[in-house]
Amino acid sequence: MNSYHLDHLQYLETEAIHVMREVAAEFERPVLLFSGGKDSICLLRLAEKAFLPSDLPMPFLNIETGHEFPELLEFRDRRAAQLGAKLLVRTVDDAIAKGLAMPKPGVVSRNQLQTPALLGAIEEFHFDCCIGGARRDEEKARAKERFFSFRDGFGQWDPKNQRPEIWNLYNARVNQGENMRVFPLSNWTEMDVWEYIKREQLEVPNIYFSHTRDCFRRGGQWTPLPPDHTDTTKPDPYAGARPKPNEPIKKLVVRVRTIADMISTGMIESPAESVDDIIAEIAAARVTERGTRADDRASEAAMEDRKKAGYF
Repeated sequence: MNSYHLDHLQYLETEAIHVMREVAAEFERPVLLFSGGKDSICLLRLAEKAFLPSDLPMPFLNIETGHEFPELLEFRDRRAAQLGAKLLVRTVDDAIAKGLAMPKPGVVSRNQLQTPALLGAIEEFHFDCCIGGARRDEEKARAKERFFSFRDGFGQWDPKNQRPEIWNLYNARVNQGENMRVFPLSNWTEMDVWEYIKREQLEVPNIYFSHTRDCFRRGGQWTPLPPDHTDTTKPDPYAGARPKPNEPIKKLVVRVRTIADMISTGMIESPAESVDDIIAEIAAARVTERGTRADDRASEAAMEDRKKAGYF
């Protein structure tokens, strides 16, 4: 099809497919980071269009904090099985047990501990490229990143020393121990993602749509009530994330706009019951989607610091 006749979504799709095929051609051991969130759902569709009917040339990898929404894990496992893909799961608990990650006293969120868990998985499987669903419109630090984002032998990113990308030519060279992070959705926006989900009729986890959930107010956002702690022989994994006496629980009609784990994800009050409803809601929104992420709200430099250390 002549590129001059491509509409906006078709152009973005073509660009992303080109990037994914470049990864398959240039790297020996690539992996696709798949959490079950909306961005990685789009990556899966792009991978299908890029490589099927051949087998997908890469496994899927997910790093669990241990605080995930059960709905998300069910969706992740089911979609990987439907595609016949190999799903690798590594956890923060395993990283802690191996001495790769060290929890900080008083810090409840485990998002920062995903970094050493991810770097451990990259070393374990000798991955030389990780495909992720990050987009430049999400957050300032992500806006600084290129399609092909070089990471050194320690998994670290230097935003001031990135490789030039002229037109659609990418430098994929890495030495042993180094790796590349590749972001095919770099030029997409949140609206593009949902328009693509609508056009492709993609299934998404039901927590993206309005539902009734027990929440409490903390840090200026509605936080979901964690699951009950039923196994009293083990420490409560959500200790510190449960509501305090001055944080009353309310039953609200909410949805997620962007998904982290249950500790970091802020719920938004919303009546959106369909993809069309979500698209209309985004069009009227005045807060970025990651404005509902407690891990980002903690500091303006939080994301960039984590990415420099090796985060997704």
